[in-house]
Parts: sequence; C-alpha cells; structure tokens
Amino acid sequence: MNFRHAPQVWSAFPELVCGVLHATGVTPAVDVGPLLARHTDTARARLAAGPEGGFPEIQAWRRAFARMGLPPTRYRCAAESLLRRFRRDGALPRLHPLVDLGNALSLGYAVPVAVLDVERIAGDLAVRPATGEETYLTLGGGEDERPEPGEVIFADSAGRAHSRRWTHRQSGWSAVRDDTTEVLVIVEALHDGAAEAVPRMLGELSSALADRWRVPARTAVLTADAPAFSVARATAG
Repeated sequence: MNFRHAPQVWSAFPELVCGVLHATGVTPAVDVGPLLARHTDTARARLAAGPEGGFPEIQAWRRAFARMGLPPTRYRCAAESLLRRFRRDGALPRLHPLVDLGNALSLGYAVPVAVLDVERIAGDLAVRPATGEETYLTLGGGEDERPEPGEVIFADSAGRAHSRRWTHRQSGWSAVRDDTTEVLVIVEALHDGAAEAVPRMLGELSSALADRWRVPARTAVLTADAPAFSVARATAG
C-alpha cells in the first residue's frame, strides 16, 4: 500500500507538512493515561489565554478551508473540533489508547491527527479531489454519504472515502477498534512552525509505541518531491 497526496494538493498547499507513521502489533490493553496529561495541560493553558480560533495552527487550517471554498467556521479541521469540545467539556472521551494518544497530541499541538485501521483500507490511499463517485461512512457508522466532486478526501483504491473535507471529519469505516492491530497515523500541519512540530509529534508517537506497546514504528515526513509512503501490509487489504 502507498499513501500519498495528489499533486493538486501539493500545488494548492505548498506549505503542507505531512508526517506518516505505520505500526503493527497495536492492542487496546495499554495504559497511556500518564502520556495524555502533558498535552491536555498544554491545551488547557493555551485555551485559558484565548479560544482556539486564535491559535496560529488553527488559523492556517481556516485559511486552507476558505481556499477550498468551505466556510471555515462551519467546517473545521479535526484539531479545532477537538479543542472546542475540550474547552466546553474539560476532557475528551476515552476511546482506544492509541486514538486517545493521537487526540491528546492533536490538542497539545493544535494539529490534526488521523489514526486509521490499515486492514480497512483497500489498496492505496491518496489525499485527492473526489470524483463524486466515492462513498463515505459516517463516524457513527450508520449512514453512507457521497463527497462532492472536487472535495479533498482520503480515498482508497476501492473508492471509499476515509475522510471528508480533508481534515474535517474521519470515516467510521477505518476507525480504530479493539481488534485493530495495524495502524497508519497521518499528521498534517500548515502553520509556520509545522516543519518542527510534525517530526516532534511523530517522535512522541514512536516512543509511546516502543515504550507502551513494545512495537517499532516506521515514520516519514512527506514533501512534494518525496510524496509517497510505502506500507508493507501485515494484513490483507
């Protein structure tokens, strides 16, 4: 399996920094609680100084959504949605230890993090404009949608959309479950400090996988000149 962004995405958003991580051997029987507090504390301190809409990381995604023709306060990147929920509730629900860690990193860095079950991805995965023929399963798992033609999505070779409106909303189809063992984690940032933040985030995830799950991880930072990340599947896709 290859993961990549289409040339149109790199051309429209040359400021994009994308980090990718692949790991096999993930289980739900891991305690990541001590790893979450630092990032939630960081988010809480930043939010005490002002709402998430003023964060430079979030402003960069709002500008990107506006350039895609999406009202940026109607369609928000996943990091902004998490921060809004955290600001309202003071905590996030616990779902799966790796997802919880990804959400905590997303809060602390104000950067979208997608955690996908590799076994639920057919063939290759590309961030590209939709044709309008793809299908998307809502995160609750109860409804199929069709992305609009030209909408930026995560699309696999079978025409299934694993996200809508780029980093706005992940699909329920490839959401991590208790029986997930192989994951692809995608970190995308557009702000001025992204070139430093994204590798740090990958490093923290890799360290957690080694320390808590006792499994290695492969990582890469993609560019327009080196846009692809190859995954040798442990499971059939």
